[in-house]
Amino acid sequence: MLLLALVVVTALAFDFTNGFHDTGNAMATSIATRALKPKTAVALSAVLNLVGAFLSLAVAATIAKGIVDAQVITLPVVLAGLVGGIIWNLLTWLLGIPSSSSHALVGGMVGAVLAAVGTSGVLWTGVVSKVLVPALLAPLIAIAVAGLGTWCVAKLTRGVPQDLTNRGFRWGQIGSASLVSLAHGTNDAQKSMGIILLALIAGGAVPADAGVPLWVILSCAIAMALGTYLGGWRVIRTLGKGLVEIDTRQGMAAETSSAAVILLSSHFGFSLSTTHVATGSVLGSGVGMPGAKVRWSVAGRMFVAWALTLPAAGLVGALCHWIESAIGGTAGFLAVFGVLVISSAAIWVVSRRKPVDHTNVNEEWDEAKGADIEAVAATTGEAGGERIAPVPAVATASSVGPAIESVGTISGPGTDAAPKGDVR
Repeated sequence: MLLLALVVVTALAFDFTNGFHDTGNAMATSIATRALKPKTAVALSAVLNLVGAFLSLAVAATIAKGIVDAQVITLPVVLAGLVGGIIWNLLTWLLGIPSSSSHALVGGMVGAVLAAVGTSGVLWTGVVSKVLVPALLAPLIAIAVAGLGTWCVAKLTRGVPQDLTNRGFRWGQIGSASLVSLAHGTNDAQKSMGIILLALIAGGAVPADAGVPLWVILSCAIAMALGTYLGGWRVIRTLGKGLVEIDTRQGMAAETSSAAVILLSSHFGFSLSTTHVATGSVLGSGVGMPGAKVRWSVAGRMFVAWALTLPAAGLVGALCHWIESAIGGTAGFLAVFGVLVISSAAIWVVSRRKPVDHTNVNEEWDEAKGADIEAVAATTGEAGGERIAPVPAVATASSVGPAIESVGTISGPGTDAAPKGDVR
């Protein structure tokens, strides 16, 4: 019972990391366009993720019975797979890369099963049809749908005053972002439900043909909602500011496209990566908007991370199972749990060196430094070729204003916000 309890806790911890890792899928564009305030956005997303977790169980069944053979699953295998998924989730969050929590979980489980019983324990047909094929098609479909939608919106709003379109589409974004959060709950919260069901079957707590118990649904929904409320600000920043300089029309088109693709996949039980869909939709909004700039270098780093997710999480899962086997018994099980705790704490400590939160998530993206957030301090800098006069270390709004005005008009990207290097 102790081992089963630890596995359930670890599965809920994965659900928690899934929540804050994937918050940006629903809310990054709304935060970037200021349709919603950052804290309001994550609170709304958390509530709708909680509701969405109760709407469907098709994906939970896919994870529990469609990827690996439930008859060869043991509690140590489940724990090793979960550790693989969590560590990869935390590493990509630290780097601000919107990778797939779904694929991290599947990769960790497959790696642990391969280490335990070999290739016979993996249902390869299910992996290909339910994971790999959707992974290839989902972002392409999302790019196409969002690109077409954005192009149509751009044509329809040509000549309409920008203030008017901004007001209207910001309201539209609230609705479309809410729909994405609801869809995310119907897809991602169920993955941990499926893993806990596997653990309960392996521990003999429920029969092999059992459905997902109500307490599992409720606990997974709450864990996902709590993680979402914390806000994965690093990933939100990359999706909202790093890929495309997005406006409200693009934001609504991207969010609507994401919701449509995710809800359709949940209906058919596909363990779809909501991250792949959301990223594809954001890219499509840049492709479909005439004159928009897409940062393909940032997208390229994401694609590399996507390709590495399954094998990397699988390798961690396999290593964890080998540690369990080498030490043996309960001691091996606890050793792997200790690896998870120490690794998670170390990643959190590193993340505190350059924190990203709701106060700076919308800082302008620096082409040279990527997502780095510069400390807000009085200094000397440049904007659009014009030199900014030094600003005293202690300054008020009245003292800073004349210092900026004295250098003349500042031109260049991002000048509607405070110039780079200035006190914000």
